[in-house]
Amino acid sequence: MAWRPDPDALRGRLAVVAGATRGAGRGIAAALGEAGATVVCTGRSSRTGCGGSDYDRPETIEETAELVTALGGHGIAHRVDHLDPEQVRLLAENLRAGHGHVDILVNDIWGAELLKGPPSTWGRPMWQHDLDEGLRILRLGVDTHLITSHHLLPLLVTRPGGLLVEITDGTAEYNATHYRLSVFYDLAKCAVNRLAFSHGHELAAFGAAAIAISPGWLRSEMMLDNYGVTEADWQTALHSDRPDGRPTAPPGFANSETPRFVGRAVAAVAADPTRSRWNQRSVTSAELSRLYGFTDLDGRQPDGWTG
Repeated sequence: MAWRPDPDALRGRLAVVAGATRGAGRGIAAALGEAGATVVCTGRSSRTGCGGSDYDRPETIEETAELVTALGGHGIAHRVDHLDPEQVRLLAENLRAGHGHVDILVNDIWGAELLKGPPSTWGRPMWQHDLDEGLRILRLGVDTHLITSHHLLPLLVTRPGGLLVEITDGTAEYNATHYRLSVFYDLAKCAVNRLAFSHGHELAAFGAAAIAISPGWLRSEMMLDNYGVTEADWQTALHSDRPDGRPTAPPGFANSETPRFVGRAVAAVAADPTRSRWNQRSVTSAELSRLYGFTDLDGRQPDGWTG
């Protein structure tokens, strides 16, 4: 039988997905919703305004919250700039007043996809990169996680069983032996893995756990647009004779995954009564799919890290 999500696996649980506007964040919020969770979806891009987003994109947190609800959960949109400690503090106050606690906190805050540059710039010495842009990568990819955890982890430890999920690119093991695009990008993605380790050290005393999860090659909205395809026809990006002149994706794109796949990885860990075994670990969505048995939307279990 084809795998199907359990619509009540996380019923009654409150999740916060920080950075839920698009990409992995939207996929994670959606997967938590299809498992029945109440999901607070935060980000800068709202129907009320972009709120300082680094992207000129149409996706909004309201759309994500509506998707959560349509899938069986309860979506709540909160416009928050996670670089602004005061905005995050106010979010925490709102959650404390309205819910009293948080069961699942997902730090999927990024926003530096444009700043990392095109492939032609990868591998250049760091002194050939714009310093301000490089430092902003670290602000967007690391500082946001620290600010968010500082204000929301007190709500996660109000009762045992809380779960912090750090979303990054590459496991700690993989990144330890692979240079990742640039000094700035490399540092940001390695740091997030370490955050799961260090947070987990502190959270264990409160009966909570932290895990770092890395998706594979993600078919995000931006990635699909880059290759001029949609989710319905994404495999045409692999054709070398594309009549529209769009770039051809490399062979590895065949093992790409939808954002829902990493979302289902998060939901599977969150629903696991023995999830504390993952504390301080760094894993991929593909590894978790093999263990828990969940699939992507098309029924596959893609692994962009092993081919």
